[in-house]
Amino acid sequence: MSMTELGRPLSVAEARRALARAFADASLDAPELDARLLISHALGLDHAGIVTAADRILDYSERQRVDAAATRRLGREPVARILGVKEFWSLPFRVTPAVLVPRPETETVIETALELIDTGGPRGRALRLADIGTGSGALLLALLHELPGAHGVGTDRSIDALEVAAENAVRLRLASRAGFVICDFGTALAGAFDLVVSNPPYVASHDIAGLAPEVRDHDPTLALDGGPDGLAAYRMIAADAARLLASGGHLLVEVGAGLAAAAAGLFSGTDLVVVSMPTDLAGIPRVLHVLRAADGSPPSGPRAQKTLGLLTETR
Repeated sequence: MSMTELGRPLSVAEARRALARAFADASLDAPELDARLLISHALGLDHAGIVTAADRILDYSERQRVDAAATRRLGREPVARILGVKEFWSLPFRVTPAVLVPRPETETVIETALELIDTGGPRGRALRLADIGTGSGALLLALLHELPGAHGVGTDRSIDALEVAAENAVRLRLASRAGFVICDFGTALAGAFDLVVSNPPYVASHDIAGLAPEVRDHDPTLALDGGPDGLAAYRMIAADAARLLASGGHLLVEVGAGLAAAAAGLFSGTDLVVVSMPTDLAGIPRVLHVLRAADGSPPSGPRAQKTLGLLTETR
């Protein structure tokens, strides 16, 4: 489909409908939404602007911009990458080829973290946070947005990803409470964090080729590849978790579908216990909640239930 080749005039509304039809014919998941977002982007209009300008006829340069956006989407490039921004936790995050596009299911990590924090005291108290494998900074910055007394650090193996995260911190006015370090997971961090979060790579290497083109061809392999069984990152995090966490501290790690039980088995140690596995909106176990016991021994039975939801303040 090429709008620049159509002989007749084309209005904003007609262009949006044409994109939606083309996207539906290509079996894209959300053709109407994608069409609206891309028309907005190409023409510099918000949702209200599209309605107001519905009958306005596109000029040639506008048709070219709409064509370019449509061609990219029909090539299975995600809308967020065409726009250069993705909303996560109602915040706009810049995304580039160096970082994953934040996923809605990852918000389960934020929801679980805030439930823990609210149980332990006021959100404004001083807390030390770490986001291991921060990518765009989505987890760390969403938490800092909700926790005005918290300071945090994000790590990543990619300097390009850290540059994106640092830019997002500035754009969201959180740079004064966020730092970023290039390292392999948490290896460069001194530890004693009240809360550590992570969305590590968890796709088994041999499964990457079978992912949707939007993921396989556009997300960085470094952020997807979890090794032969998808558990390589969890092994590294589990081996270092007790050192990173303060006494009574919590680790929240996103897990891929079907990996929760296997990943949980890696966190067996004298100071660690998996307390719960919160599910996402689809009912899939999505987060491992791991506790470092305050007295150096893992709680069990009723005691484990008692510690659920308690988050210590920075001492």
